[in-house]
This record gives sequence, structure tokens and C-alpha cells, in this order.
Amino acid sequence: MLDHVFTDAIGALRDALEAALLERQAFEERFQVDILLGDVTWETSYGLPGEGSPPRILADISLDWPTWAQTAYRKWYIGEPFTEPPEILVEVTMRIQRLCERPDPGKVLDVLPEWSPHIGGERLERSGPTIEQVYPVDPSDPSELAIEVSYEGTIPLTEATLVDGSVLDDQFGAIGGWVASTLVRLGDLEFAFLPPDTEGDS
Repeated sequence: MLDHVFTDAIGALRDALEAALLERQAFEERFQVDILLGDVTWETSYGLPGEGSPPRILADISLDWPTWAQTAYRKWYIGEPFTEPPEILVEVTMRIQRLCERPDPGKVLDVLPEWSPHIGGERLERSGPTIEQVYPVDPSDPSELAIEVSYEGTIPLTEATLVDGSVLDDQFGAIGGWVASTLVRLGDLEFAFLPPDTEGDS
């Protein structure tokens, strides 16, 4: 197993989400490296159990480890003075999909707080909503709509965190319960949904 503070953060976040009994969308998980810029990104998606495929309500989560953070981490690792702490960029996107009709953004924002709970000493800030519409190949089929709202922020890593990555378990612990309760609130909203995919069903 790679011994790196970024993989420690991934493990801590995954543990928090699974402790909240959320269901991982395995085919949506990606670990990517930008070969030109050097940034490293981990993306995953979690939904409520029993939602069908694809789920109606979903949380898309990404952690980004930029090149400058790796440079700061390397300097600390080889014993140079600890100056600027590396940071992990966090984005959590709450998504309602498989909608039959254009949703009211105000209805969604009413159940979403402006800020996430504290992650360490920081919080993620809510952005404005985005509405997406996908048109089918067959014009007689209904189009599918989705609305999503993102929370974004940065989590600075103290020297204590770099020394002991288990500190991240406490920092990311609040994310699991927050994501789960938010997905439940969004699931309680009254919208008309398209049926789940039936491909491969017997």
C-alpha cells in the first residue's frame, strides 16, 4: 500500500462514507494523474441504499492533490523547514437525477445549508445550482433532467497530520453523516422520476 498522506485522506473519507451506510457506485470511482501538470485526483460517488441504477440521489465526491501541494509535502518529507502547509482540495456535489421535469432550484436550495460541517478547521462553501438536460436519441422518448449543487473548499494539512495520517479520520469523520443526512433530505423532496435502468434484469 502506498504510504502517502493523500492516500490516507482517501481512506479516511471512504471509511466515513461507508460508516454512514452509504452505497458506493463502484464503476464511478477514478484515480487520475494529470501527466502534464502533475495534479492527482480521486473521484467517487455514493448513494442511498436501494436507490436503483442509476440512483435518483447521488453525492459525487472528489479530492484533488495539486502539484504545489506535493512539492510542499516532499520538502517536509526530506526534512526541510515546514513553511507553507500542503492542502487537499475537496468538492462534494449533491445531485438529483432521472428527473422527468425541470426542477425548481429554490426547492432544492431550501434543504441545503450554505456551508458544510467543519472538516478539521475548515468548511466547504455551497455554490449555485446547475441544471442538466439530456435528450434521447429517439425523440419520442422523454428527456432526462438533473440538478446538482456543489460544495467546495480546501483542507490545509498540519505538520501533525503529515506525521500521523490517522488524524484525518477525525477531520473527515463528519463528512459521512452530513452526506447521508443531506441525501435523505433531497430524497424526501417531491419530484417525478424516470424509472431506473432495466438492462440486464431477468
